[in-house]
Amino acid sequence: MPPEYRAIFDDWSPPIFLTTAILLTAILYTRGWFAIRKTRPTLFPAWRLGAFLLGLAIIWLAIGSPLDGFADALLSAHMVEHLLLMSFVPPLLLLGYPAVPLLRGLPRVLVRTPLRPLLRSRLLRALGHFLIRPWVAWLAMNLIFLGWHVPSAYDFALEHEHWHEFEHICFLGSSILFWWPLIRPWPTNARYPGWYMLPYLVAADIVNTALSAFLAFCDRPIYSYYVEQPNPFHISPQADQVTGAVIMWVVGSMVFLIPAVFVTVKLLQQETRSRA
Repeated sequence: MPPEYRAIFDDWSPPIFLTTAILLTAILYTRGWFAIRKTRPTLFPAWRLGAFLLGLAIIWLAIGSPLDGFADALLSAHMVEHLLLMSFVPPLLLLGYPAVPLLRGLPRVLVRTPLRPLLRSRLLRALGHFLIRPWVAWLAMNLIFLGWHVPSAYDFALEHEHWHEFEHICFLGSSILFWWPLIRPWPTNARYPGWYMLPYLVAADIVNTALSAFLAFCDRPIYSYYVEQPNPFHISPQADQVTGAVIMWVVGSMVFLIPAVFVTVKLLQQETRSRA
């Protein structure tokens, strides 16, 4: 192994809190999945369990593995980290229909005492319904995405570890909101939103493309962090920035456009059946 890579691995240690939280969440979901599968086997096939656990594994890969060390040194690795958190983890978690299995996996005493009043709160329900409205979810995800890529905010997060962790929470949370209206995990209303999901996805792709193109074609490094702290891999900040922009452009566009094709096919099938 080259010394540059060895240095990253030598500095890495498994994050205890994150690893424990992910393992506990996996145990709770699996316990609840087995419980609810007894009464709703068709709603919770094995692939939903696999999707949710894979989503948790990718969270750990993105911010708990040595990849996080590479992300501190390379903008391109940082973009991969962000793509994993924003584009792959949220759909996988939501495809697992997580709400009910996680509740069923908790000890009953916790559900009855502290959680029941919260779950029955009209205010919290109204807030939840508001946050998953398509226009709210779209604005939340894209404004947070753009906001954290402002140079001053981006550099600040890299220079302050706790703010970097908060950035990850913002990306993951807002992306879950974004994907919620598309996947509509049970027990959300199963009625599909309709054709306006296409501009929903395409407009998000336009935002991603605009930022990626700006980073790719800019004639200087945008983020001073990578200039002031040159990476040990002897890659120029400008080349690293272009590589990261291309990754975000190509993979990010596929993440939005492939679901757009799927939505189009699904809506056409629904129209065909309704006419028949």
